[in-house]
Amino acid sequence: MKPDISSRKDIELLVNSFYKLATKDKIIGVFFTEVVQMQWEKHIPVICDFWDSILFHTATFRGNPMIRHIELHKKKNLEDIHFDRWVELFFATVDELFEGKKVGLLKEKTISMKLLMQYKIKLSENDFFIQ
Repeated sequence: MKPDISSRKDIELLVNSFYKLATKDKIIGVFFTEVVQMQWEKHIPVICDFWDSILFHTATFRGNPMIRHIELHKKKNLEDIHFDRWVELFFATVDELFEGKKVGLLKEKTISMKLLMQYKIKLSENDFFIQ
């Protein structure tokens, strides 16, 4: 039996493992390697703060992922296939490492975030954006 996600360390393992896959992926890897020159030493802790805040209510995350992804979309279109692949890789990474109640919550929040980002990106294309 795999452990549930129970700490910041677990989140760090998940995030680092995911990005190892994502950066090499033929569908979404380009966003991390060419479209944006990622500063991993800054990005990874921010993403860990995000999930820490979501899963453990730590309120450590400061930022606006919607704005960041809209800016990214302006550089290279984020299409449904990209979001679908992100979820597929993220869930595969989660399932490889963990199982349990927090995993269920993380997956629910992931799908919600995907749908919200897709919606906000569509709105931004019409110059009508609500944060």
